Amino acid sequence: MKHQTVIVLDFGGQYNQLIARRVRECSVYCEVKPYTTPLSEIKAMEPIGIIFTGGPNSVYEAEAPHYDPEIFNLGIPILGICYGCQLMAHTLGGQVTAAQEDTAREYGKTMTYFHSSCKLFKDLPLEGITWMSHGDYMARVPEGFQLVAQTDMCPTAAICDESRGFYGVQFHPEVNHTENGVKMIRNFLYEVCGAAGDWTMGDYCRTAIAAIREKVGSGKVLLALSGGVDSSVAAALLAEAVGNQLTCVFVDHGLMRKNEGDEVEAAFKKWDINFVRVDAETRFLLKLAGVAEPEQKRKIIGEEFIRVFEEEGKKIGSVDYLVQGTIYPDVIESGAGDAATIKSHHNVGGLPDYVDFKEIIEPLRMLFKDEVRQLGRELGLPDYLVQRQPFPGPGLAIRIIGDITKEKADTLRDADAIFREEIAAAGWDTQISQYFAVLTNRRSVGVMGDGRTYDYTLALRGVTTSDFMTADWARIPYDLLDKISVRIVNEVKGINRIVYDITSKPPATIEWE
Repeated sequence: MKHQTVIVLDFGGQYNQLIARRVRECSVYCEVKPYTTPLSEIKAMEPIGIIFTGGPNSVYEAEAPHYDPEIFNLGIPILGICYGCQLMAHTLGGQVTAAQEDTAREYGKTMTYFHSSCKLFKDLPLEGITWMSHGDYMARVPEGFQLVAQTDMCPTAAICDESRGFYGVQFHPEVNHTENGVKMIRNFLYEVCGAAGDWTMGDYCRTAIAAIREKVGSGKVLLALSGGVDSSVAAALLAEAVGNQLTCVFVDHGLMRKNEGDEVEAAFKKWDINFVRVDAETRFLLKLAGVAEPEQKRKIIGEEFIRVFEEEGKKIGSVDYLVQGTIYPDVIESGAGDAATIKSHHNVGGLPDYVDFKEIIEPLRMLFKDEVRQLGRELGLPDYLVQRQPFPGPGLAIRIIGDITKEKADTLRDADAIFREEIAAAGWDTQISQYFAVLTNRRSVGVMGDGRTYDYTLALRGVTTSDFMTADWARIPYDLLDKISVRIVNEVKGINRIVYDITSKPPATIEWE
């Protein structure tokens, strides 16, 4: 089945992938394409709509990213967001300039006033908060365009030429700060593009299984199984597609959470798959000895994972494909196109140059975390596994700041287990999207009994998020934090101070490294 498709044309902005997520929330399939994508490829995809994203550049600069003006002659509706709006105006004969101090430069939450006659704002309130982030200003809009939203500072907050299906907004409807932002995107999809809403996880599941069967044929498949949501859903998807052609290898690198290795093995015993558990703790700790730099840790772990899989694959015999549970946020944060690399995920940036497999399959690569969970339910995975706490591929290696030793890993395991146990006992596990402990490399003086201590500081981290692209720190009650702190300091040797991380994403990332 061919889905209706919307193309999100990426000009390098920080919220670009959120746009794709919002489109899919509206049951419309979309793909993100770099602005360098040839027009012929865009046409071949037969999109029902195109969205130009934001970006850090100014459209009037010589080096700013532009696109073939012929895209406006395809007869396809286009929505421009922030830079995308300015690009539309600039390309079609308007004028975009740097905003002066007294005109139109806006950042953050801004009261905005809308014209209900515009399809983009149909059945929405006439005013509301939008999230602005622009230093440029549309001094003149193109011929045929109307002004359909304004703020106290900017008369050109939104423009449209409804006869051609062109819309532009200076604000970011994709972020949660914009009131009714998703409804605006939905109006573009359904009122302007004529979307049918044919994108569901059930459809994706059937399509993905068929595609995997066609690709793999009679080949053998090796899957890296961590027991986390992503690799578990990938395992279930591959098991459904190719059955006993699949071998799942669980690499216990000694950097798992407390008792997690045994729990993973037990969870998969009842499934009809080839399950291999490799005890590789000593091997990984030797490779990581003395390494403190987080990117180097990720690269080492990524390469060692592949080496283990190669060895296990050779024991099995000829293996044609390696499967990884890479998901969209992994790809985004590893950098793409002109975007800056935030950090390398071991599933993406950490792969070594030489991999002894015919090809790597990443069936979840285009899915966000909540979509992966939906897919897991479609495949019949139990909810306790689908809702499992996110855990990075490098494991505790990137939750131990500085060099890694078995002693530090054991200390962090015990402290993290107490944190998770108390959060669950208080019923907060369903209110926090992700929570974990970080062993810092900072020691400080403390007093226990009549004696002086000089031990590690442990940081606790908890966040709430809908998509893991942005996140807010969780407001865990003080009494609960106090209980956790007292237990850890009293029960875990080597820790004498607890701190709680109250930084959101952005500017921080969810993990510390």
